[in-house]
Amino acid sequence: MKYNLMRHVALHTLGCKLNFAETSTIGRQFVENGFHTVPFSEEAEVYVLNTCTVSHKADRECRQIIRSVLRKRPGAFVIVAGCYAQLRPEEIASIDGVDVVLGTKDKYKIFELVKNFGKGEYPKIFVSEMNGDDDFGPAFSGDTDNRTRAFLKVQDGCDYKCSFCTIPLARGQSRSQSIELSVSQAQSLAAKGFKEIVLSGVNVGDYGGKIDTNLFSLLKELVKVKGIERIRMGSIESNLLSHEMIDFILDNEKLCNHFHVPLQSGANEILQQMRRRYTVHGYQKLIEYIKTKDPSAGIGADVIVGFPGETDNHFEETYSLLLDLPVSYLHVFTYSERPNTPAVISANVVDPRIRHIRNEKLRLLGSKKKHHFYAQFIGKEFPVLYEGTVKNAHVSGWTSNYIRVSVPANPQYENQIIKTRIDTCLDDYCQGMIIDNNTSERIS
Repeated sequence: MKYNLMRHVALHTLGCKLNFAETSTIGRQFVENGFHTVPFSEEAEVYVLNTCTVSHKADRECRQIIRSVLRKRPGAFVIVAGCYAQLRPEEIASIDGVDVVLGTKDKYKIFELVKNFGKGEYPKIFVSEMNGDDDFGPAFSGDTDNRTRAFLKVQDGCDYKCSFCTIPLARGQSRSQSIELSVSQAQSLAAKGFKEIVLSGVNVGDYGGKIDTNLFSLLKELVKVKGIERIRMGSIESNLLSHEMIDFILDNEKLCNHFHVPLQSGANEILQQMRRRYTVHGYQKLIEYIKTKDPSAGIGADVIVGFPGETDNHFEETYSLLLDLPVSYLHVFTYSERPNTPAVISANVVDPRIRHIRNEKLRLLGSKKKHHFYAQFIGKEFPVLYEGTVKNAHVSGWTSNYIRVSVPANPQYENQIIKTRIDTCLDDYCQGMIIDNNTSERIS
């Protein structure tokens, strides 16, 4: 169905890189059906919110955004999709003014399920049950997004049963896109001018397990794609990251020397209760192996504080481990009770005040570790891929090892990989100086 009159749609994403890739795909469907996309802050006839449900805060933020849209644009047609919509559809539909609720399998079917976008005929809930035959739902960012880094979805779902996590309930079983289709999409992104792709999924390291291949094989093919100068991996579990794959990544210039490896806890007893598939010792040895192979590699870690049963001693084990471990930055999460998870029925609840204190301690440690990591590269030169967003008369970009570098704005820098010297380091980024005198010759 094509629309004769140009309508406007605004899309907003909460959560992970995978969600961003999927929102872009939804946006392309709207464009193909005669819509014009506008920023979420602007006026539109249709608003689409792609949701996350990793914590109660994510759920609350989603509800707040919905109500904000309805206050500002009471006549707009509001669609809420994604993980939160999959697990709590009635909760979302109960918000007066929401028109359609779409689960994770249904969000690509908007133009099959919604015959027009008029208020008053809804709310309607379209949430299909997740099962072993779930469609993959190809997705990649592009088109209306900035044209420097693209998120390429290669894997979805998860077969792991971590006791705190609802994502397998929202996303279904682990499944992967074929190497051939992934390479084809990477080639399309290169043709659109993207320099970097970020491989995205719920459990990227589990790629290919059910289609007789693996992530290592995918990387070997993606590095052959002409036009893509960088490939960055999303979060990958430590038990799925082999020494052989680490060596390949660090030896190939196209593959970023940046790893994000979830830890969650530095206490083995808590890891067991979380149903994680590694030990503290194994995790520690893996990180040390990466840094031995490449001391400049950037390594991030996820940590959850306040998990049921986490004592002061458990937390100190985590803090001490991270204090000594050569990670570059931390993503710190406060444990959030999630319905229908094993952990939620635990009697050993950690007081919310203690959770907050532990969170602040690790956030402070994470800031110190990031600054220490950045500071060791002052005076050194790196290729930086610059983005187009101007802030305070500066533009910024990323090094391969995930250092954000800011330089005075110049429109010629956008989507260019330019050699830059790091001069000073602030809290969340470094200031640099362009030293590539041939920049003007590199502008396409």
